[in-house]
Amino acid sequence: MRDAEATQARILQAAKEEFARLGLAGARVDVIAERAEANKRMIYHYFGSKEDLFRHVLEAAYLDIRAAERALELEHLDPPRAMEALVRFTWDYYLENPEFIRLVNSENLHGARHIAESDRLNEPSRGLTELIGGILARGVASGDFRDGIDPVQLNITIAAIGYYYLTNRHTGEHLFERPFMTPEALAERLAFNIETIMRMVLRDPDRAARA
Repeated sequence: MRDAEATQARILQAAKEEFARLGLAGARVDVIAERAEANKRMIYHYFGSKEDLFRHVLEAAYLDIRAAERALELEHLDPPRAMEALVRFTWDYYLENPEFIRLVNSENLHGARHIAESDRLNEPSRGLTELIGGILARGVASGDFRDGIDPVQLNITIAAIGYYYLTNRHTGEHLFERPFMTPEALAERLAFNIETIMRMVLRDPDRAARA
């Protein structure tokens, strides 16, 4: 059993790297098998088709980020600190896991048909919405946050302001004639992201500038 689990883990890791690098269409099962020190027969035995393997990789990627968000234990922080921690975490996660962004891009090219077939992601996704909704509710109760913010819309914005910057960093550097990925540029962008979100949620937006 341990050997089987280890083999499946190697296959998923190799598949994540290959799918992130070349997408579903470009990835080759024989390359995945070679990198995983397995064979194609074992891949098909454990995961089914190449499309099924891609779905498993996507599921693992989404479940990983949802687990990392839960591990922050944001419910134990006061609302402004919890919100800032979530923005900071999202940015850092994208930087440290570029494969996640590339996998999500690839799945969007396929109309999200693979995760639409999955029944493993709905509950974790609802959990994230409930987490953000809880921070917002606590912030309203404490007088820190304004009322009426949709947690789904806020989550989309938190993701977008980091996601867009990183996925468009190459074109952005040319079009805006400035570096995007130096330590200084990344720190400046994170500070801007935090201030942007805090100005959206705080009852006194000027607190974001003073923080």
